[in-house]
Amino acid sequence: MNNLMMIMNLKKSGIMKFKISNEIKLSLPSLLWLLVFFMIPTVIVVLISFKNPDPFGGIGVGWSINGFSDIMNSYFAVILWRTVKLSLLTTIICLLLAMPVAIYMAKADAKIQNLLLLLIVIPFWTNFLIRIYAWKTVLHPEGFLKKIFFTFGLVPENGSLLYNEGAVLLVLVYAYLPFAILPLYTAIEKFDFRLIEAARDLGSGAVRSFVKIFLPGISQGIISAVMVVFIPALGSYVIPDMVGGPDGEMLGNKIAQMVFIDRNLPKGSALSTLLILAVILPGLIRIFIKKSNLTEAIARHKRPKVMQ
Repeated sequence: MNNLMMIMNLKKSGIMKFKISNEIKLSLPSLLWLLVFFMIPTVIVVLISFKNPDPFGGIGVGWSINGFSDIMNSYFAVILWRTVKLSLLTTIICLLLAMPVAIYMAKADAKIQNLLLLLIVIPFWTNFLIRIYAWKTVLHPEGFLKKIFFTFGLVPENGSLLYNEGAVLLVLVYAYLPFAILPLYTAIEKFDFRLIEAARDLGSGAVRSFVKIFLPGISQGIISAVMVVFIPALGSYVIPDMVGGPDGEMLGNKIAQMVFIDRNLPKGSALSTLLILAVILPGLIRIFIKKSNLTEAIARHKRPKVMQ
C-alpha cells in the first residue's frame, strides 16, 4: 500500500511539473514582451530621474536627486492633487453609473445583452481623438449645450463649459465608463441572484442584502473595474490637454511639457516615476489584501475546533 501511495504521489508531482513547465512555455512570449517593452523602459525612466539635466536637452553626467527636489513644491503638489482627485472622482462616478447598467444587462435576455454590448463597444470603432474633438465642439462657448444652459440660467453669459476641471471630469467619465461596465457585467452575470432572495426571506433588508451579499459576490469585478479606470485616468494626457486648459492640467501634461518644451528629461522622468508609483500602489494594495485574506483563511482552517 505504501509503495502504491508513493507511486501515485510521484505521478502527481510529475504531472504538476509538466503542467507548470507548459504554463511557463506558453507565458514566455508575453513575459518577454512585457520585459522588453514595459519593464526595461520603466527602469530606464527611473534611472534618468536620478541624472543631471543637460543644457542642450539631453542627459548630463553624474547622479543627482535635483529632479525630485525641484518638483517638491506647492505648484506640483496642486497638480498632483488635481490628478489624484479627478482620477478618484472618475472612478467613483464610473462605478455608480456602470453598476445599474451591468445589473440590467446581466438580467436581460440574450438579444438585449448582445445589443447593449454592441452599443457599449461601438464608440471604440471611432478614433479616440475624434471623440474628444467632438466633446470639445459640444462644450464650445458657442455650442448648443452652452446656449441651452444659458437659456435656463445654469451658466452666465460669459461662462465657459470648456477649460476647467468639470470638463476634464466629464470627458474622463465618458472615455472610461465602458471599461467599468464590462468587468462588472462579467462578474454580475455569474452571480447567483437566488442568494439575494434567500437573504430577503431570512429577514435581511434590500440595502443590507446588497451590501453584505451582492457586493462581496462581485468583488473581483469591482476591483477590476477600479483598476482599469483609475490607472489610465491617472496618466491621462490628451483629455486634459484638449478640454482642460491651465485650470485642468494633470500630471501627464506637465510631463509632456518638461520633456518636449522645457527639454528637462530628468525632471520629466522624476514626475513619471511619481506617476509610476501612483499606478503601482493600487496593485500592491490589492495583492496585500488578497494575501491577508488568504493568510486569514488558512489560519482559520487550521484553528482547532473546540469540542462542546
